[in-house]
Amino acid sequence: MKAGRNDPCPCGSGKKYKHCCYGKELGGSQETGPAGVFDELRQLIQGKDFGSLREAQAFVGWHTGQKNRAPVDDFEGLSPEQMHRFLHYPFASPDLATFPERLATPAETPIVRLFGLLAEALGEKGLKTTVTGNLPLNFVREAALVFLTEEERTFHRGIRTELEFFDLHATRLVSGLAGLTRKYQGRFVLTSECRKLMEQDGMAAVYPLLFRAFVEKYNWAYRDRYPSFGIIQQSFLFSLWLFNRFGDVWRAPSFYEDCFLRAFPAILGEAESERSYTTPEKVVRSCYAWRCLEGFAVFLGLMEIDWESRGFLDRRFTLRKSRLLNEVVAFHL
Repeated sequence: MKAGRNDPCPCGSGKKYKHCCYGKELGGSQETGPAGVFDELRQLIQGKDFGSLREAQAFVGWHTGQKNRAPVDDFEGLSPEQMHRFLHYPFASPDLATFPERLATPAETPIVRLFGLLAEALGEKGLKTTVTGNLPLNFVREAALVFLTEEERTFHRGIRTELEFFDLHATRLVSGLAGLTRKYQGRFVLTSECRKLMEQDGMAAVYPLLFRAFVEKYNWAYRDRYPSFGIIQQSFLFSLWLFNRFGDVWRAPSFYEDCFLRAFPAILGEAESERSYTTPEKVVRSCYAWRCLEGFAVFLGLMEIDWESRGFLDRRFTLRKSRLLNEVVAFHL
């Protein structure tokens, strides 16, 4: 019997077939697809004398549980059960990973620097919104002068709206989702919770709220024109696992792209026919590098970046994990 794309995957991972072994089977590895799973079960039960159907089901369930708890090479040492919890319960699996509510030291990251500029500008009275509901242009331009490098300021010359300084725009959105800022009577203001946190612990207490809002509420796909590829954001904890495990040395983005594609090959099916001028694999690689490595890991200061070329069509760099990564998430594996 062939599993449907939306059926539970026969391998027992808890995911839909299309998000699990379907992609691996398409890749030509039958042993890891559903056919291989069924063949293995047939071999296991061959010659066994079960007293009842319930006994046979219990045996199959035990075997499936054993496989779910066994590390998988494509998951970089995680078991299917652990991967399931990484994807669906990242903040509710303290035996796998924990996230402190306060950092040991203040974080010097792009999003924190921008939030610091925003908080200082809001002050006690706040900032009046534009007619389109954005930050006032004078502040946006002043923030750009402080935050951007000379090279970046050349590229951003002539900023006319908040959206043209997207990192600031994203910071403002995330701070709102985190409950740190809000709109009140036509002005952006700091919330009372934010004021209290900043008075007590400063950015060491603010950063964890920005982090959680960024991974749980903010839409990573908002900035780009790639397909939705929800698994890239949903697997943020797996990406952090990769950074933690392999980030001690400088590595090219392709290393992490390879790891991601091995773990979630079904994403290639989502990329088919999206962009006819390139391959599905190139689309996924480019999206992962832009959305997860640059837009998430570097922007939140979890990875350091060393640029070789910052051209729009020629972006070459290497990455290494930052000191902050081990403060933001602690793995217990």
